[in-house]
Amino acid sequence: MAYTTIDKPSDYFETILFTGNGSNGHAISGLDFQPDWVWLKNRNTTNTHEAFDSVRGATKTLYPDRSDAEYVNATGSLTSFNSDGFTVGSGDGANKSGSGIASWNWKAGTSFTNDASSTGIGTIDSTGSVSQEAGFSIISYTGNGTANQSVAHGLGATPKFIIIKPRSAVGYWCVTNPRFVSVSDPNILYLQETAAEADDTNINGTTAPSSTVFGVDDYGAVNTNGQTQIAYCFTPIKGYSAMGTYVGNGSTDGTFVYTGFKPAFVMTKRTDSTNSWEIQDSTRSDFNVCNEGLYPDLSNAEGDADRYDLLSNGIKMRTSGGMNQSGGSYIYMAFAENPLVGTNNIPATAR
Repeated sequence: MAYTTIDKPSDYFETILFTGNGSNGHAISGLDFQPDWVWLKNRNTTNTHEAFDSVRGATKTLYPDRSDAEYVNATGSLTSFNSDGFTVGSGDGANKSGSGIASWNWKAGTSFTNDASSTGIGTIDSTGSVSQEAGFSIISYTGNGTANQSVAHGLGATPKFIIIKPRSAVGYWCVTNPRFVSVSDPNILYLQETAAEADDTNINGTTAPSSTVFGVDDYGAVNTNGQTQIAYCFTPIKGYSAMGTYVGNGSTDGTFVYTGFKPAFVMTKRTDSTNSWEIQDSTRSDFNVCNEGLYPDLSNAEGDADRYDLLSNGIKMRTSGGMNQSGGSYIYMAFAENPLVGTNNIPATAR
């Protein structure tokens, strides 16, 4: 029996590496799709992370490791989304001459609009781009400053990761994640911080994430009156993406996390203690053990500490610290290189 509905994960997610040339109009190609969310990081320098999406539009930069408002850079950032990639300008974060740049790319692709008063779904109007097949949506809305509001996300399934950032003002990246228990115990994290989870009940209000909406309260970073917001919503898709939790065992024969596919991208965070977020991918670390970490809350250059093996069906921790400290609670979000078994019933192989 097949373990996926997506035989070719690279139709929806792919990592592309390139070398900057410092010039405007540097076209990056090689994707099997036109990306809707592009996350860039200079691997060699301490330039900040840069994130772009097709809903806000090219040249409009948000910085995952900072709380800054959206910055428009017409020539120094990502300047266009192309059919098989994107074009970057001359900025050091996106295209420093001689620097290795990592780009993580996701496809959504279907236009989405919800008039809350007409549909009866949510209380705040939303627009964006959605792929129900890939379990990903990019949602734009404008806050109204009122407690206990809700926003339609278009996924048709309950999101396990929701990352919300104010565009028009300084504000935190608020992350609702797989440790969400209830509206009274939401276990919120912040992408630009190393802090442990917090029960910030004024972020989600009284509405838990559902198959139609996510909740926002009157917290400034998610629902200030008149403030434009962007939300990235993910729900797991069998054989393509996985979002969940695990507990570290503090051993180099570490915890195994089953995903049901060979991972291409993994983002992790310890939730019960201060610890950086970390991203590993199979393109930068093309053999086990993965050891080329980049850190969403830090502008640091790429690290070189051993972390875990990427297997045909999941992740095997290979460190006694880092992402596998004894008794530590962690969350993860992963996307596939190959499903464990596709519709052709041919199993994935290990690296």
